[in-house]
Amino acid sequence: MKGYHYVGLDVHKKKIYYCVKTADGDVVDEGKINATRKELFLFADRLPKPWVGGMEATLFTGWIYDELKPHAHEIHVGHSYMLKAICAAKKKNDRLDAAKIADAVRCDLMPTCHMAPPEIRELRRMLRYRGFLVRQSVRMKNKTAGLLMEVGAEYSKKKLHGRRYFNKLLEELADTPDSVKQMAAQTHACMELFESNQKRIVAALKKHPKLRERIERLMTIPGVGEITALTWALEVDDPHRFSNSGKAVSYCGLCSGQSESAGKPHRGPLSKQRNKHLQSILVEAAKLAAQWNPRLEMVKEKSLARGANKNEATIDVARKLVAYLLAVDKSGKAFSMKERDL
Repeated sequence: MKGYHYVGLDVHKKKIYYCVKTADGDVVDEGKINATRKELFLFADRLPKPWVGGMEATLFTGWIYDELKPHAHEIHVGHSYMLKAICAAKKKNDRLDAAKIADAVRCDLMPTCHMAPPEIRELRRMLRYRGFLVRQSVRMKNKTAGLLMEVGAEYSKKKLHGRRYFNKLLEELADTPDSVKQMAAQTHACMELFESNQKRIVAALKKHPKLRERIERLMTIPGVGEITALTWALEVDDPHRFSNSGKAVSYCGLCSGQSESAGKPHRGPLSKQRNKHLQSILVEAAKLAAQWNPRLEMVKEKSLARGANKNEATIDVARKLVAYLLAVDKSGKAFSMKERDL
């Protein structure tokens, strides 16, 4: 577009390299600034108006995107994996990367990715932190059991992580070194802390006004629990960005990559281009969802009947679950099982 300037940003933790070009590709300005809100504001304020910007999706992209968006006519966030194919070169450095991103935006070749609103990204960050707490809690449980096994202590596996049983167990351990008792008590206390915090996060997210009705609607699908519903809502954000269930399945990482050469197609394992948070939750949900949903049970049995193993059957169930989630989320109506589905 004539009269516009195009800004490419190569974002790092401490520095941001930039390149400003005209519509004809002439370099107007290039350099680097410190990655601080103050310098970013001054940089955006002195850019020639109007301007269109682009940057790669990184850990630091969110706050930079929010700071620059009010100043820019448009600003795009590039898909990290796909941007590598466009910016691949023998000679590579931060200054050249910024110039190539500017060219990608200028030529409308920027492979953009979806940027959720700041509020949704904040809630998503909380949910992902909840996942981190769960993993740490499991580590503490395993460590507690490992410490007791090292010294030959006898305990009930089912009751070990209950507070009353655990405290009584420590009192009754006679031939166990005091150091082991102290370490076991510390790891058990950490486990309880992680458990209580993750439950507090889930309770807060369920009650959030932007999520409450949506979560309740998604949970009308038999086999969909609160964590699956929360993960879908926050990771997908706007379900209407998927025109069909196939694209949603691909985004969730539940389909394999395809490679074709000389007219011979080849399907590989599940693609690595996916939302890993959504993929793991959906696979775990699919393992149990068939017990609660007759239609999903039929999908699993049909998959096993054609010779698929249990893992492949689970993926088929997860794909059907995605179709249900997308349909309910798009329609805004509660799930209802049709007679032909039973």
